[in-house]
Amino acid sequence: MTSTAESQHGSEQRTGVPGDIDVVILGAGINGAGLFRDLSAQGVSCCIVDKADFGSGTSAAPSRLIHGGLKYLETGEFGLVAQSTLERNLLLKNAPHYVSPLPTVIPIFSWGKGMWAALRTLLGSTSAPRSRGAILIKIGLMIYDFYGSRHRVMPRHRLVGRRQALRDIPALTGSIVATGTYYDAKITHPERLVLELIADGLEANPNSSAANYTSLVSSSNGVLAFRRQNRGEFSLRPRLVVNAAGPWIDHVNAALGAPSRMIGGTKGSHILLKHEALVQSLAGRMLYFEADDGRICLVYDYLGKALVGSTDLAADNPDTVRCEPAEIDYLLESVRTLLPGMRFERDQIVYAYSGIRPLPASDAAIPGLISRDHSAPVAESEPSRPFPIISLIGGKWTTFRGFAEEVADTVLDRLGRIRKVTTRSMPIGGGKDFPADTTARSSWLAKAASASGIDEARLDLLLSRYGTKALPIARHQSASSNEDRLPDSHDYSVSEIDYIARSEFVEHLADIVMRRTTLAISGSLTTSDLQQIALIAGRALGWNAQRISEEIDAVVTQLNGNNLMGLQPEHLPRTTSDRAKLA
Repeated sequence: MTSTAESQHGSEQRTGVPGDIDVVILGAGINGAGLFRDLSAQGVSCCIVDKADFGSGTSAAPSRLIHGGLKYLETGEFGLVAQSTLERNLLLKNAPHYVSPLPTVIPIFSWGKGMWAALRTLLGSTSAPRSRGAILIKIGLMIYDFYGSRHRVMPRHRLVGRRQALRDIPALTGSIVATGTYYDAKITHPERLVLELIADGLEANPNSSAANYTSLVSSSNGVLAFRRQNRGEFSLRPRLVVNAAGPWIDHVNAALGAPSRMIGGTKGSHILLKHEALVQSLAGRMLYFEADDGRICLVYDYLGKALVGSTDLAADNPDTVRCEPAEIDYLLESVRTLLPGMRFERDQIVYAYSGIRPLPASDAAIPGLISRDHSAPVAESEPSRPFPIISLIGGKWTTFRGFAEEVADTVLDRLGRIRKVTTRSMPIGGGKDFPADTTARSSWLAKAASASGIDEARLDLLLSRYGTKALPIARHQSASSNEDRLPDSHDYSVSEIDYIARSEFVEHLADIVMRRTTLAISGSLTTSDLQQIALIAGRALGWNAQRISEEIDAVVTQLNGNNLMGLQPEHLPRTTSDRAKLA
């Protein structure tokens, strides 16, 4: 990341004076951030703005998978599967600090069922297949392996019978006849990946800028006026506008003077359970299974908790979305049926989250059959609006780079520019020069220890958390006079939080605990840690006592209301002297 002044105020300085710019991107989720990096790398001047924090909307509420979309084979979206598997393999190479392989197990309950239903769906039926049998799954996995062969980085699939399957995962219901295992990938910190894409764009082009917590105030005669939270206003005259607002696309188009009805989103909710027995039984694998109604559900180990998802319900208001009681019942009952004998109750939930998938408007009776493919329709310029608007519709986390590349080529063509570089092999953030094996990792740690004065054990943790961006954080820690850990989350240091607050576009306490770190979603955040983090951020950002108190209250309200999370009680102090120093 860049320095404090550059990150926190540099974008304001660059965009604070009204002026001409090539492209304004409205919405800093994964699609907007990916496009921002691509265009900036081509020398196009861009300003990306978001009304909230970067990556805080739909992009913060995925299943945290980077996957090829096995289920899209049923709807005949072979092109989407081909692109998704390719992009998955590229992300494993370009973002190895956050994206890693995930062995995935499909429980199978019959040998031959589902063939005719799958054929009907493939031909356009509005009903989803039920009870997909071993023959159908075998065919699907063979096709999936074929599409995933480009830049292959993971093993091919395999099927085993009931006896072997129950030896591998004894907790599975005895009604299975077999299991199929294939490989996809997971992403440990999608919010930070969004942030790193934006940082990469800023580094690539000094004429580009980024601003979170920035609202579009007006659009008049080709000039867009914005208001930054607590920072005043600025205006820009773009040659082209990209609407990457996800579920809010239609609202933004209306504000731009180009009313539309493009989005017909669906809601996806997830819960995280504190369930050590289940996590141990999964042993690093994901279970990808049918619920009783035919929907696809999943459960896997995420940061030591069991992540269970997801629902797929028609919904269109992203500002009020939350995991509802009926959804919790549905998810819990789904895993109870699959894993009988294990206890699944509400008191095991440590966190819940929901988001609206920005899918194209559709009359499909079953939300799960709405295409996850993407498109970028253009509203051409008009006399009262001299810039065209490109709206980014649909898509999914895995395919953001490919989607951005397609749209960037369209933008370049309209601007009369040519592509200078490809992003296909471009590392993201801390994925640059990331050590690829044990020997390279040991070498990196030794050099970083010499450069920072921090011990290798600590550097190893930071490398896992931030990739090679760990080095400036380690140097900040070395220069700090206070290297104590947080009171309860001992693997986070005070200086680490201070670096984040000063250098990573932080405006609110929630930015730190919910997006720059995994303290909240892991269910480990305590009252003591929250208070300490607020004090660190307050010192870094100039908050007074009232502002600190308001920030704490806002986080507690959000976690309790939207995320079903109560702050954990304090852990026992490490030592009496440690507690005394933190008091």
